[in-house]
Amino acid sequence: MTDEKKPTAPSEAVPAGSAPAIQQAPTTTPPADTAARPGGEAKPVAPPPNVAPASPAAQQPKPGMVNAFIDGIPVSVPPGTPIIEAAKTVGVDIPFYCYHKGLSIAANCRMCMVEVSNAPPGKLVPACQAPVAEGQKVTTNSPRVQEQQRAVQEFLLLHHPVDCSICDQAGECKLQDYFMEYDFRPSRLDMPKWMKNKRKDLSESITLDQERCIMCTRCVRFMAEVAQEPVLGAFGRGTREVIDVFPGKQMISNYQGNVVDICPVGALTSKDYRFRARSYFLTATPSVCTGCARGCNTFLDHFQGVPYRYRPRENMDVNQYWMCDIGRGSYHELYENRVAKARVGQGDVAPAEAVRVAAEKLKGGNVAVVVSPVLSLEDALAVMLLAKEGIGAKEIFVSGRKDETGDDFLLKADRNPNRKGVELAAQAFGLGLRSWNDLGKSKAQSVLLAGVDVPSEGEQFAAWLGNAGSVVALAANDTAVTKAAHVVLPLATHAETEGTFVNFEGRAQRFLPAYPARGDVQGGWFWAGAIGAELGLAYRYASAREVFVEQSRRLPAGALGDFDWNKVPRNTLRGVTPLTGGTVDGRPAGWRQLVPLKTPTSA
Repeated sequence: MTDEKKPTAPSEAVPAGSAPAIQQAPTTTPPADTAARPGGEAKPVAPPPNVAPASPAAQQPKPGMVNAFIDGIPVSVPPGTPIIEAAKTVGVDIPFYCYHKGLSIAANCRMCMVEVSNAPPGKLVPACQAPVAEGQKVTTNSPRVQEQQRAVQEFLLLHHPVDCSICDQAGECKLQDYFMEYDFRPSRLDMPKWMKNKRKDLSESITLDQERCIMCTRCVRFMAEVAQEPVLGAFGRGTREVIDVFPGKQMISNYQGNVVDICPVGALTSKDYRFRARSYFLTATPSVCTGCARGCNTFLDHFQGVPYRYRPRENMDVNQYWMCDIGRGSYHELYENRVAKARVGQGDVAPAEAVRVAAEKLKGGNVAVVVSPVLSLEDALAVMLLAKEGIGAKEIFVSGRKDETGDDFLLKADRNPNRKGVELAAQAFGLGLRSWNDLGKSKAQSVLLAGVDVPSEGEQFAAWLGNAGSVVALAANDTAVTKAAHVVLPLATHAETEGTFVNFEGRAQRFLPAYPARGDVQGGWFWAGAIGAELGLAYRYASAREVFVEQSRRLPAGALGDFDWNKVPRNTLRGVTPLTGGTVDGRPAGWRQLVPLKTPTSA
């Protein structure tokens, strides 16, 4: 492998530090073997799971591929494939700390050492660094390999503080997992542990606990190779070696949150998440970041209807393994200053009453329809249908968050996740597109705001709305704009409903609901359908899926490529491991207090 160089866009090239595409060879199930436990007693070594027997013809060497054996199982992979990746294709997991597919190879943790037939007798090789060789026989479960793994674990834990009870990484820490699997012995250290800096501020958002660090150098390599801001280094030697910032440097980067994700232990923690939640209480839902027009694939971790963090989800076509800090912090908008009740004026009313008043205010006259590109494609299609057939509009105004500075990696200047989707929805209904600046020139008597994200100052726009006769707003967050509206309908975020975003490349990506909405909160498609029904339209949908199935037919042919709405988000189980998502009573972990437990009734 070679060091990864940052491409101009994630979709343009696969990092050189990534493993090449691997073709799984048909395999045979080897007989059970016997190996020694770290403690010396014998244990049976079961064959890898999900390995189907192969026919004799399938076991023949494949031309153009490297053919080898891993724990007796034949495997064929492209040349240059590291042993650690080849082993995965036949269900063999080799433990590791410092290896990461998106980074250069360091081979300094020595946890992935294996025996190979073409090495000198008694010599182990790192599986992350050594490529598979033709005819090679690899052994990952021999007594010598297991003793190596046990010794590495003991060495790493020698001066580790073992403060798992207060560590944010508890529940998703490789030291904990590997201790139970490869060591499971009490410490033999009979002298005081070496004390290091317990709470060192690397930046305004990252804290380093040098006592917990195992010197895998993932963070050092990430900042140098991916973020291209080499400010971290390894200083000192032996037990006194630490990770720190270079003298005179500061860790200032829009991608520094990724060092927390890739840290295999609890050495690097996010100040935003620090001491806020336990990972084993959280549920991870595959989602899409709404921080900009790229649409990075993410996991949204939440508990009891409250989101706690975003983590990047692997998708080599969109964001590789990473996400920026601006998008990472955008989860706060999902629960802060939320609109939970339907309002008419400044008073809460029943949703049906708010819909009736909204329809009355939008009936007749010149209505300006303003659509935010933060809305999903399904919301936009439903609003366009209302604008075209219910209100009689011929054009719509596109609002949204104002443009900011982007970069040449992930972050786009357009801070809206679905501008392309709104444009496609308008095109589907033959509606003209007007810019935000044109809204002030319109002679609208009423305004329908589908989303209250505006590029100008909220107070300034609220003052302009004061001159309008009627203002109906579909709003997720309470802002100065919502206070100027006559009717406010609470709008669901992408964490509370399902739908589709279309990023700047025209790539459609589906997102899933993480937790149920509270109060009167509903999707934009629901409110558009309810207002349309009051205005005499026959369209009324029960789900976002129904909106997509019915109205996406109006989209230009091939506008969404081969996108299939019925498929779950791609790569949901790859990359960062999602957290536990269920309980013994069948309710998802993050919904335990939101969904009542159904008590079986007696016959």
